[in-house]
Amino acid sequence: MKTVYISQQGCYLCLDQEQILVKKNKQVINEIQLPLVEQILIFGKSQLTTQLIRKCLWQNIPILYLSRMGYCYGRIISIERGYRQLSRYQQQIEFYEKLTTAKIIISAKINNSKIIIQRQQRRKSNLELQQVIDSLSYLQNQAEKADSIERLFGYEGAGASTYFSAFGQCLSNPDLVFYSRSRRPPGNEINALLSFGYQVLWNHLLSLIELQGLDPYYGCLHQNNERHASLASDLMEEFRAGIVDSLVLYLVNKNIIKAREDFSFRDGGCYLNDNGRRKYLQAFVTRMEEIITNDLGEKQPRWDLLMQQVKKIKQFFYNPAMGYQPYLLR
Repeated sequence: MKTVYISQQGCYLCLDQEQILVKKNKQVINEIQLPLVEQILIFGKSQLTTQLIRKCLWQNIPILYLSRMGYCYGRIISIERGYRQLSRYQQQIEFYEKLTTAKIIISAKINNSKIIIQRQQRRKSNLELQQVIDSLSYLQNQAEKADSIERLFGYEGAGASTYFSAFGQCLSNPDLVFYSRSRRPPGNEINALLSFGYQVLWNHLLSLIELQGLDPYYGCLHQNNERHASLASDLMEEFRAGIVDSLVLYLVNKNIIKAREDFSFRDGGCYLNDNGRRKYLQAFVTRMEEIITNDLGEKQPRWDLLMQQVKKIKQFFYNPAMGYQPYLLR
């Protein structure tokens, strides 16, 4: 079963017996066998025929409509689907099972942050970077032994502080510098990029969680309440370094984002302006559309990395004894 991602703009999807035809400018650009489809994600402006929508509903295939940046407008699902039953599985998770999963998530976050610094160390080795790598290894080890969520957050915070103390060394653009992480509001251009990127990523994860029928307000690490989709925040931790931070480094070091053109200062903070957001989102979508090979050996766009992790946490809620497998940068 596969997820169909339609990210090209102006596509037209119709049904031909048991096949989905993807057309653009009246030309068929892809054909997909409907029985192999698990779900359909439409990014931006593409259309489906009523016949195809009805067939998907009949075969219990959800359709999700998102903006090009991954913000979810809504979904079309069969009346058979719903997350009340799955939500009960989530609420039945024991404390030690939540703690174990939370430790796996934070360990993966620290590990992925360390990979970013190790890449820089290979390009331009120095003693300070090695000390940061050693500290992150220590904190990752301590996080895996944490006996409470509070203590785990302590190691997570120390890991983030250690990582960002070296993040500025990964930047090679003299117009854009970074000394420390600041948010609400972001204090400078790099922090504005990071904050915006995390928000875009969080929105997309929230959409996928909804699509899989999970309750987004019930996670393992972050505090559950009715105003915070804690499960989206949980899953985002593993992807911060690999998707957002690495994209920020690319945009800054390639001089695509420019200090004088792409930011505005207001309300005591620094934010991307319209031009900066357009550049970021264009690069984000391009990167997420890159074809990669997933753990199952399937060639899918990078978007699928997020979907696979949502499915893994779903499997964990169904069967906690199997544990949760995190996303690890290679």
